[in-house]
Amino acid sequence: MSDDSPDRPFEVLFLCTGNSARSILAEAVLKRHARGRFRASSAGSYPQGRVHPMAIELLRERGYETEGLRSKSWDEFATPEASPIDLVVTVCDNAAGEACPVWPGAPATVHWGLDDPAAAEGTADQQRESFRSVLLELERRIGMLCELPLESLDSREQVRRLRAIAQNRASSRRNA
Repeated sequence: MSDDSPDRPFEVLFLCTGNSARSILAEAVLKRHARGRFRASSAGSYPQGRVHPMAIELLRERGYETEGLRSKSWDEFATPEASPIDLVVTVCDNAAGEACPVWPGAPATVHWGLDDPAAAEGTADQQRESFRSVLLELERRIGMLCELPLESLDSREQVRRLRAIAQNRASSRRNA
């Protein structure tokens, strides 16, 4: 992560293909918990052009701010005028495998793969449960991100710990 200014918040960009559910949820969660340390954004490689209604409904139910959330292209964050990005987190396997643009700031990149709740099938209640499950996992992971002493870690240790956040999920499920 860049350390251009110690007073500048860490710029975190959450990516998924459609930018309609997972990355939007992650953006809202980090915005709530940022406490001035982080600035959160989200984008997609092939944005849907709208935020999934169940994502907005769930965020509102849980008291998250939804004003300004929108589905947008990652191209907005790859221009020379864009703010430097410190961390790019892919939350879907498709986005993790795509050739990403060159981001300003040469950010660290990590993959936190999550099932796509927008692709969930079944009843409306089952679909809502898929969204709720993803949101709870993002709350847990982003809580861990917010606890990291990023400012005191070198870039290799930052990436190692950020990757461990996603791996922690697999080990916690095995122990359950």
